Amino acid sequence: MSMLEVKDLEVHYGVIKAIKGVSFEVNEGEVIALIGANGAGKTTILHTISGLLSPSRGTVLFEGKDITKVPACKIVSLGMAHVPEGRRVFSQLSVYENLKLGAYTRNDKNEIEETLNMVYERFPRLKERKNQTAGTLSGGEQQMLAMGRALMSHPKIVLMDEPSMGLSPILVEEIFKIIRDISASGTTVLLVEQNAKKALSIANRAYVLETGNITLSGDAKELMNDESVKKAYLGE
Repeated sequence: MSMLEVKDLEVHYGVIKAIKGVSFEVNEGEVIALIGANGAGKTTILHTISGLLSPSRGTVLFEGKDITKVPACKIVSLGMAHVPEGRRVFSQLSVYENLKLGAYTRNDKNEIEETLNMVYERFPRLKERKNQTAGTLSGGEQQMLAMGRALMSHPKIVLMDEPSMGLSPILVEEIFKIIRDISASGTTVLLVEQNAKKALSIANRAYVLETGNITLSGDAKELMNDESVKKAYLGE
């Protein structure tokens, strides 16, 4: 059984149909990449899966449970975390306070402390800056904070939206190494990323989205060698 299954998803913004009957699945332990140009609908799909948008048609199943109409706050408690595009950290709060907010659905104080230590281990810079306000961090550090905050909910799956956006090549390498580590620790990842080459290099499978439709899907390494993907997304 798929961990996450999206069936015939349609999403409208007023009269504009942004998502046009999209279906795909994510199996436990996979890294799935969703690639496509700006405006293809990638972020809209993530927002709909995590309960921030309501679809006009279709269903979202998480571990076999229909979550299409479940509020975003309840979806987090089921085991799904969302790292939004643009980081969206609480700029006036400290790094530590941002991380603690990531665990708001949990009550197990000892286990929350264990998760916090794990996050600090994975992101040493966050530990160094735990008392610093999040708004004073660099772009890369804010991305790490957004990822660490998501991990504080102890998710089964993490939705990541453009984690490399606006970062230097060195930081992009670091962020993708962290995504690989998160996957290796057993967390499933659904990755939306404009850097198609990097996304396909770490994904198991991928879906190509064009103007609200999935036009291609398959093994990520095979898609890297697909001529149409090379031409449109890999700059080859």
